[in-house]
Amino acid sequence: MAFYVDLLWNPHDAAHLSRKDRAPGRYRAYVPDELGEQLPQLGQEAQQAAEDALAVLTRADERIGARGGYLNHLLIRSESISSSWIEGNRVTPKKLAIAELLQQGTRVALDVVSNVRATEEAIASLADRERPVTTADLEQLQHVIEPGLEAGLRTEQNWVGGSGWSPLRADFVPPPESEVRRLVDDLSRFVTATHGNPVVRAAIAHAQFETIHPFIDGNGRTGRALIHTVLRRTDALRNTLIPISTVFAGDVNDYVAGLTAFRKDPPRLDEWIIGFANAAELAAGNAVRLSDDIAALDDEVRDTLVRYRQTEGVSPATPRRDAVILRILNALATEPVLTIETVAARHRVSPAAAHRALVQLAEAGVLGRNKDHKGKLICWTADRHLALVALTERSNRVGAGDTEHQRPRRGPAVPDPKQAGLLRANPKDHAAPE
Repeated sequence: MAFYVDLLWNPHDAAHLSRKDRAPGRYRAYVPDELGEQLPQLGQEAQQAAEDALAVLTRADERIGARGGYLNHLLIRSESISSSWIEGNRVTPKKLAIAELLQQGTRVALDVVSNVRATEEAIASLADRERPVTTADLEQLQHVIEPGLEAGLRTEQNWVGGSGWSPLRADFVPPPESEVRRLVDDLSRFVTATHGNPVVRAAIAHAQFETIHPFIDGNGRTGRALIHTVLRRTDALRNTLIPISTVFAGDVNDYVAGLTAFRKDPPRLDEWIIGFANAAELAAGNAVRLSDDIAALDDEVRDTLVRYRQTEGVSPATPRRDAVILRILNALATEPVLTIETVAARHRVSPAAAHRALVQLAEAGVLGRNKDHKGKLICWTADRHLALVALTERSNRVGAGDTEHQRPRRGPAVPDPKQAGLLRANPKDHAAPE
């Protein structure tokens, strides 16, 4: 059973602390029960919510199908952006994409890039259900997210939230370091198992990880990546990475309340499962919408290019299937930021040919030119594709389609409607896929 440990706070090096944080006192650290491998019994409402969410996720995965190959990177970007906002860091899809390609930008943008890569690495390495997930795997996942920290589980007490730097004023105090390895070993076995409803298993794995808080930093991002691992290992999702945790950013208070319910004695598990299942359904609907929007946008930008070439007298107006300019268009969803060098290398053409194609796409209004603070051109960007990522991220957080009038309390500004097309003013656009 779960229990509390009474501990003493009496910092030895208190020179950098405020008077309140230097004050000694006793605090209670929460030690959750081990999970084992079996899923717990749920109430009828929670069980139904989990089954409904699984059906929605499965239908969304089937509907997106092969398009998931290019869509996943966009969805992971949207989730990483929301993760950064949960943790108080501000980044936009465009800044993130530029930092990812050029490996330069703000510290926040580069940190989010690391999160994107860590999520992709986690899914690739841990989704194989033929191999067990181990504590070492989770340590490696966190180290990829936080490469500046020494790899391994924490060896000191940490805490979450509060008004100062002291566990006495924290919102939640995870288990002491002496309990961490035992609990993470148990969690690894729980994640390895694949029987039962995958939504329930993913929800419990995420909540347990955040409760243990096994690392000094990077717990939130690692715990969110763990959701993808469970859903992929259990075959709930085969093609697409549904960014469920993006919805958590819409109301952090509800998210924290759900985790708090999970940690009650006895745990109010049903509350957490229902909230997680609702988030899964919303995220699945928005992923389908993004997939459809990207497909429609790809068709539209091709038409835009053809009309431009007709107006300018370029022959043929419709590029040949093997033309580099058409290859660039076909890859904009996965490569929304481009340079002459990356286009030349990716499509095996000369720098001159890459430059001609990029200039023509910019003149046609398909790509935008981006300059540094000195006015030097540094890259071209598919701004309309990136705007759709921003809309999806915002729509997940507000819970409906109208992100112009129902704005999330946190997150990047709404993109230019001319870039993103319709602002999804109809909430029915985000209904669960049939």
